[in-house]
Amino acid sequence: MSSTEPSAFVEPPPTHLQRTAPPSTLLCSCRPIDTSYSLLNKIEEGTYGVVYRARDLHTGEIVALKHLKLSQERNGFPITSLREIHTLLLAKHPNIINVREIVMGKSLNSIYMVMDYMEHDLRTLMEAMPGGFKPSEIKSLMMQLLKATAHLHRNWIVHRDLKTSNLLMANAGALRVADFGLARKYGSPLGHMTGLVVTLWYRAPELLLGAKQYSTKVDVWSVGCIFVELFLHKPFLQGRGEIDQISKIFAALGTPSETTWPGFSLLPNAKMFKFSLPQEAAASSHHSLKYRLGQCEGVTENAYDLACKLLALDPEQRITAEEALEHPYFAEPPLAKHPSMFPTWPTKS
Repeated sequence: MSSTEPSAFVEPPPTHLQRTAPPSTLLCSCRPIDTSYSLLNKIEEGTYGVVYRARDLHTGEIVALKHLKLSQERNGFPITSLREIHTLLLAKHPNIINVREIVMGKSLNSIYMVMDYMEHDLRTLMEAMPGGFKPSEIKSLMMQLLKATAHLHRNWIVHRDLKTSNLLMANAGALRVADFGLARKYGSPLGHMTGLVVTLWYRAPELLLGAKQYSTKVDVWSVGCIFVELFLHKPFLQGRGEIDQISKIFAALGTPSETTWPGFSLLPNAKMFKFSLPQEAAASSHHSLKYRLGQCEGVTENAYDLACKLLALDPEQRITAEEALEHPYFAEPPLAKHPSMFPTWPTKS
């Protein structure tokens, strides 16, 4: 090497800073909320935090602030909040809620996540809409949801709580997946994960039957429930408890067997359920998926086929989010409406 050629050199951090830095140095990059944002009103309160509408004092922009509930935590930072922050920082996507920064209150127990403000959640919006979404709008919403879900799964993240109240919408029609408190990274092999996940009405049958191992297909089942809900204008399977929920699933889709779902009888809770309703009888009942979707406007054969593939009882036969995006349903008329063409609705927040 020539003596005139520069050599690679990385300057070490100043040692005097290392000696004098207090333990709270790791938090120094978080801006204080008092000089950064002005709280306007509370939007909602959940198990793990309170969400506020706020104004950025520097730009005037409206944002959402999630105040994490830490006051009752005695064992350090709660794992649900850590998972949510970590996952959202990893999973950047146009259809996933964007975390802008973390800001601090007056104490270490006062931490806020700053997110993009979205005018609606899908469940509240649907309850306020007299006629529901048009077929082209349902197709657009499903494409956005499937793109977000596929992105999560490509990055080895399973959401584990997809439901209409966790899907946020802007007045411009953009949909974003939110609430990642139950999300987690996973690996291969999958290993054991808790089965106490996913809101009951959107919980996959393998979870209800006590499976010790499950995959991203639990998210796909939830997406299928949301798809049917968009047509029905109400939740598809509204069980009053786990046994009632699995009863409603089997009434709508038929009772599985070792032939239709290999390994079904070996699941821990399978012997607890004694159902005699055969597949053929379920298909013709008024509770069946086919009958109920048949009463809805805009449900084509392709729409029904996609719903069946998303809601396959056997998770091994259930379609993936990537495969669902290639389904013929999205290529047939009416094509998906562009989000910018959606109507606007009054916001309750």
